[in-house]
Amino acid sequence: MRPHSTSIPALEQVAIRLRIASVRATSAAGSGHPSSCCSAADIVAALFFGHMRFDPRDPQHDDNDRFVLSKGHAAPLLYAAWAEAGFVPPDDLPRLRQMDCDLEGHPTPRLPFVDVATGSLGQGICAAVGIALNARRIGSDYRTYVLIGDGESAEGSVWEAAQVADSYRLDNLCAITDVNGFGQSRATQWGHDMAAYRDRWQAFGWHAVVVDGHDVGAILAALEEAAGTTGRPTMILARTVKGKGVSLIEGKDGWHGKPIKAGADLDAALDELNGRLGPETAAPAIAPPLVRSAPAPAPSGPPRLTAPPGYERGSQVATRTAYGDALAALGAADSRVVALDADVGNSTFSQTFENAHPDRFFETYIAEQAMVGAAMGLASRGAIPFPSTFAAFLTRAADFVRMAGIGGMNIKLAGSHAGISIGEDGPSQMALEDLAMMRAVPGCAVLYPCDAVSTARLVEAAAGCDGMVYIRTSRPKTTVIYGPEDEFPIGGSKVLRESPDDAATVVAAGVTLFEALRAHDLLAAEGMAVGVIDAYSVQPVDRRTLVDAARRTGNRLITVEDHYAAGGLGDAVSEAVAPDGVVVERLAVREIPRSGRPGELLERFGISASCIVNAVRCQVGAGAGTAAGRA
Repeated sequence: MRPHSTSIPALEQVAIRLRIASVRATSAAGSGHPSSCCSAADIVAALFFGHMRFDPRDPQHDDNDRFVLSKGHAAPLLYAAWAEAGFVPPDDLPRLRQMDCDLEGHPTPRLPFVDVATGSLGQGICAAVGIALNARRIGSDYRTYVLIGDGESAEGSVWEAAQVADSYRLDNLCAITDVNGFGQSRATQWGHDMAAYRDRWQAFGWHAVVVDGHDVGAILAALEEAAGTTGRPTMILARTVKGKGVSLIEGKDGWHGKPIKAGADLDAALDELNGRLGPETAAPAIAPPLVRSAPAPAPSGPPRLTAPPGYERGSQVATRTAYGDALAALGAADSRVVALDADVGNSTFSQTFENAHPDRFFETYIAEQAMVGAAMGLASRGAIPFPSTFAAFLTRAADFVRMAGIGGMNIKLAGSHAGISIGEDGPSQMALEDLAMMRAVPGCAVLYPCDAVSTARLVEAAAGCDGMVYIRTSRPKTTVIYGPEDEFPIGGSKVLRESPDDAATVVAAGVTLFEALRAHDLLAAEGMAVGVIDAYSVQPVDRRTLVDAARRTGNRLITVEDHYAAGGLGDAVSEAVAPDGVVVERLAVREIPRSGRPGELLERFGISASCIVNAVRCQVGAGAGTAAGRA
């Protein structure tokens, strides 16, 4: 612990300078949230320059204390703090929100001192949980701090994070709530009732401390108390005034997200703040990080399976089972690989990883938002996280997935029990929108293996690529059709049936691939040949192979998928071949399904082998009729 009493006046001066910089920047931008910056300025000044340990020249140092600005709309305050620390050029601050400047309206990892993108409220604290868990993974003493807003505290994901942090006794995590009393459109639900906040956080198992958020000495004392608290995380509840320091906006509603206009108002605000500045003083020296004496050597290169998948051709294995096997094997080969689950590990088979590597398995219970958010935090610090749950329930965390895409996070999501092929559980459990959701995220690879070997290889490929990946696994056991020598690069496909006489090409993935193979055999018995492609990489899709197949079969392409028609495999294939003038017939689930046996459901909802046969007959017949008419 360091004595801080002599630095309090200097920290108070830092807080004023942070306010000045935030007001100037938002005024220059013509947009932004100066009132939210002003309320938290004393907190940030005390934290950055009076308590945290980090190297301001190296924001990504492994042992730096970490800071997450969950109330991302206060981004100008964060940028001002890093300018005060000497990392951000002060001349960049007035370029806030400009196209050619990385000081965006809300923080993104374009900036090396930002670990995760924030601004969609309720997410930063979830990421902070993952960052704190990562400290344990690498054996570092760094502490994680996260600043949240009082309005943000209405988000359910905040309380998901609270219970996960309590479950893991994350005493290296300290959250701070800026209780300024106002949200965007009105006063917050608890206003300045500090007891209401304290009681809630204590009920979630946290050590809760209430302070005056404009008393630097009190903030420092609370931070030291948090650092000395063991066995549970700490929440510092700082009572603040929105717009503090600027009479025009101080404590007034209606100023959220509004800059002070250039001219008389801005001049008066700056005069008021500058009038509180004393003699020019430098910010107190920032304490260096507590560097580990003997850090474990970090693995390098992409994670690799040490042995080929050991499944026999013709055996029956569910892809979800193979996912668990492959994940555990990767975990043995590379300590960066971690797994998270939302209380369905015995169904997703992430429990296989848990049994092998319990210290790198994180159970969030039924809290999918906290799970994906924690995965984001882990990924930001070098882990390779695989969060998994039923594919249908990943949609609950869709906004986290969206923000992970904005941040370019290296997370590998896995969704099991996808589609109507799960059978009797009914439509609430049947993910039929997941491919569309994941394909909508720029840069996200979407993979849909059909058998155990392709699953293992695609788990390996996912771990080795940089960026977000979604792996869709299935409940039913499927036949192993590939061998250990087969390779599955992301962006590829497998041509499983092909002949010079093919009248059409059927493109499938996952469980429907086997329906396509059965349709091939049924048509062959009638004397009609069709090609079959396993489009295991739904995004990026193998455009060249698809176009070649279409050209070879009279532009007759048929997709079949256990997914709704919008946004899935059919749309991916159609988008790929449309520039070449190919129109795709898409077999997909086109109405809300119901409970039933898997085979019955595939038939009822138009994606069975017999439905594929009929589609091929119609396409070939239509093509023959057109040709006859032209003749």
